Parts: sequence; C-alpha cells; structure tokens
Amino acid sequence: MEFAVIGWPGEGSTLRLDYRAFAYAGKFVVGAPGKAVWRTVDGSRAVPDWEPAEPLPETVDPDEFDRDVLAAVAFSPDRTDPGCCRLRYVTVHRARRGEGHGPRLIDRLVPRLADRGYETVRIAVNNPFAYEALYKSGFAYDGERTGIAELELSRPIDAPSPIHDDIERYQDGLDRFRERDLDGAVEAFLHEREGAEPPGEGRG
Repeated sequence: MEFAVIGWPGEGSTLRLDYRAFAYAGKFVVGAPGKAVWRTVDGSRAVPDWEPAEPLPETVDPDEFDRDVLAAVAFSPDRTDPGCCRLRYVTVHRARRGEGHGPRLIDRLVPRLADRGYETVRIAVNNPFAYEALYKSGFAYDGERTGIAELELSRPIDAPSPIHDDIERYQDGLDRFRERDLDGAVEAFLHEREGAEPPGEGRG
C-alpha cells in the first residue's frame, strides 16, 4: 500500500468510491475538499476477494469506481481558523475495518499538512470506533460537541495533543456515547474500554 494526496483543497479532486464498501462515499465526489488515500501501489484492487451483499443498479458502471483505494480522507481549512485543517470524512473499506488503516492514513497526512502551513488539525466524530481511531493518531477530545451531537477532537500539527493521555478526559468522551441508544457491538466496545487508558503508540 502507498499513501497519496489526490488533491489539495480547492483543486477539484474527486474519488468514486463504491458506496457498498465505504461510508460517506458520496462526499468524495465533491471537488472542494482535499483528498488523500491509502491505496495499492500498482492500481490493483485493494480488497480483491470482497463480494458486496447487494448488486449495483444497472445505471451504475462498476468500472468507474476507484477500486485500488483501501482508505480515504477528505479535508479542508477550518472556516473560522485558517491555521487549522479540519478532517471532514475518514472512511475505510468495509472488509478491512478494525485493522488500523484509518490511523495509518491520518498519520501520513498530518506531516503533509504541516508542510502546507497548518498548525492544528480537528475532526468531529459520531461514533466510538472513530473516536478510538483518532486517539491512536494523537488526537484528544477537547470537550466540545457540534450541533449534531458529534464530539470534537484535535491535536497540534507537530505533536500529539497535550491532553491525549488524560484518562478522565478520554473516558468523558466515551461517556457521551454511552448516553445514546446503542447497538450490541457499540455497547460491547464501550464496556471493554471502561476505565482504560487512551490508546496510543504502543498501547492501541
């Protein structure tokens, strides 16, 4: 696999991801945000053995999908802080989730953002699995929530968040998810993480 920036914000880059394999697939056909991917080196299928559970409509050409992509992220400057880059969407192929590809992709993007002059990186997440993945890349919950009940995480561009190892803050974020109606997998994950240290290098 290789990391690649498909395009920077404003360059009009797009990706055609199979919506059956990737969450937020439709967001990556919008040209305004920048986009980066974790993909195969030779352009071959990233998950060659994956078979979708549902067929495509006859009007959709499967050859139009970017099948070499394993994970993708869309990003753009924060609307109120030009020194901050906001990660808009992070998505990993359905068949390869839980293997660390999201954090791996973000770890490679952050230094490139530093080269572009950004000072901080932010993201809003709406589930504990994304929350955990971002902690593995040095982000931390900063206590803020968006109007649609997403939790805000952030980090400086050149180091993990200074509050990354604060167990109480990390658990406080997980508690926000515990307040919601949970399915079995989410409830089991939150139970497993109760009282645990934040994940990080060598720990998650």
